[in-house]
Amino acid sequence: MKITQVVCQILRIPQIIAKTASSQDAVLVRVRTDSGLEGVGEADSSPEVVKAIIDAPFSHNIACGLRQILVGQNPLESERLWQEMWRRTMYFGRSSVAITAMAAVDMALWDLKGKHFREPIHRLLGGKRFDRIPAYASILFGRDGRETAEIGRRWIGAGYRAVKFGWEPMGQSEANDIDLVRGARQGVGDDATLLIDAGCVWDARTALARARAFADFRIGWLEEPLLPDDVEGYVWLRDRSPVPIAAGEEECGRAAFRPLIDRRALDVYQVDLSRNGFTDACYVRSRVEEIGARLCNHCYTSPLTVAASLHWLSTCRDAFLFEDCVEDSPLRHELTHEKVQAVDGWIAVPDGPGLGVTLDEDFVARHLVSQSS
Repeated sequence: MKITQVVCQILRIPQIIAKTASSQDAVLVRVRTDSGLEGVGEADSSPEVVKAIIDAPFSHNIACGLRQILVGQNPLESERLWQEMWRRTMYFGRSSVAITAMAAVDMALWDLKGKHFREPIHRLLGGKRFDRIPAYASILFGRDGRETAEIGRRWIGAGYRAVKFGWEPMGQSEANDIDLVRGARQGVGDDATLLIDAGCVWDARTALARARAFADFRIGWLEEPLLPDDVEGYVWLRDRSPVPIAAGEEECGRAAFRPLIDRRALDVYQVDLSRNGFTDACYVRSRVEEIGARLCNHCYTSPLTVAASLHWLSTCRDAFLFEDCVEDSPLRHELTHEKVQAVDGWIAVPDGPGLGVTLDEDFVARHLVSQSS
C-alpha cells in the first residue's frame, strides 16, 4: 500500500467572532492510498499556514513540504514517517506550526492504519483502560461573574458534573478575576468540579496571589496562568500554589513538552492531539506517567480531534477528566455523522475502525474555502 495523494482542506463558518475559540475554522488533512483507503486528521493551528507547509515544493533535503515527503510512502509506517517529516522540515520546522502540520498528517495515518487493520486506534496504541471518561464542559467566561454563573448553571443543567471557564476577560484586574471565579462557583454549585483557565495573563507572583484567592472557591486546577515558555515560572509557582497547576495546550511535540516534564513543572499536563499527533502524544504519555503526574487532553476543535483525544486518553493510566468543548459551533457538532459529545457527564470512547468517525461530505462542501492536493 502506498500514499497517492495528500489533500489539504480549509473549512470556515460564516461568522468569525473575535474570541479565543479554535472551533471557527478547521484544516483537514486527508491521506489517500492506492488501496482506496483514506485517513483523516486535523491541526489546531492557523489553517492557511498549515496548508502552506503541506503544499510547499521541494527546496532542499531539509526544507521540503510534507506532501513531497509522503507521496509514494507506506502509510502504515507512521513512526518512520514522523521522523522523516521532522528531519526533512528541519530548516523551517522543529517546533510550533510545522509540528501541528505533522500532527494532522500523523492523525490521518493512524486513522488509515486503523481502517486497514479494522481496529480502533486505542487498540493499536496498546489498549484502552476505560470505555468512558468523565467529561467537563469547556467554555469561555461570561462578561462578568453574573453572566459566568448563568453559563455554569446551563451546563450543570445539561448533566455535566465539571465545568471549565477560560480566557477573556480574565486578567483585567484582581477584583474582576475574583468576581469571575466567584460567579463560576455560584453557577456550578458546591458539589461540581470547577476548573479555571487564566489564558496566560500573569507573571508568577500575580499568579500565586490569584491561586491563593481562588483556593477559597475550591478550584480543581488553575490552567495556564503564565506564558507558555516560562518554565522556570511554572516550577516556582507549582512549588508554592495551594491549587494544582495545569498547562500544555500550546506545546507542539515531544521537544516542547520535555522541559516541563524534566523540571516537573506541572500537576496536570494537557496534550492536544491536533498539535502533537498520536506518535508524540504517546511519548508524552509515557514520560508524564513516569513522574507520577496527571494527563488530560486539550481539545477545542472538531469531532475528529475529540475522537483522537478519546482514543489516546483512554490508554492513559489515570484518565480522570476529558475536555469536552461545548462551543455552539457547527464545526464542533456537525462535521462528522457521529456526534461525539458527553451524555450525562460521561463521554464514550469510539470503537469503530481508525478514529471511529466519518466526515459529512455535504457539510465539508458547504464550508470549504480552500483546497489543495
